[in-house]
Amino acid sequence: MNDSGLSHISPDGEARMVDVGGKPVTSRSARARARVRMQRATHDAVTCGESAKGDVLAVARVAGIQAAKRTGELIPLCHPLGLDHIDVVFRWIDTVGVRADDSVLEITTEARVQARTGVEMEALTAAAVTALTVYDMCKAIDRGMSIEAIELVEKQGGKSGKWMRGA
Repeated sequence: MNDSGLSHISPDGEARMVDVGGKPVTSRSARARARVRMQRATHDAVTCGESAKGDVLAVARVAGIQAAKRTGELIPLCHPLGLDHIDVVFRWIDTVGVRADDSVLEITTEARVQARTGVEMEALTAAAVTALTVYDMCKAIDRGMSIEAIELVEKQGGKSGKWMRGA
């Protein structure tokens, strides 16, 4: 680690992959979240299965799982991990009274592994790619969708223990 506290920067200021070889293998987990804001008509098309590209949520779930498994290839200094578990869950958020013409799809991902390093990036990557897939599958009917609040919700394991957003 350097003076800035950034573990991926060497003392000489160069980018590097962190050496986790001396760390113990422990149980680690992470949950992340993303939101996709869309028009009510888009929500209806997704929930009624009327998208021209097929079952939006099923395809987006598989894309998120696949992305989590490939995080080490997508994020340059991220360690490749053999995930024990990855899950993608969808929930519609009620926006009545806030912006009645909008609907918000909340995506929550959870990743678990027995490893020397955490799975935060896998959970975040899964959430981001799931949201991007929803956008891709629905853009023909709603180019104004927005992807919001891609964030880590919780992580457990390793030297830093448990962390929760807002705690």
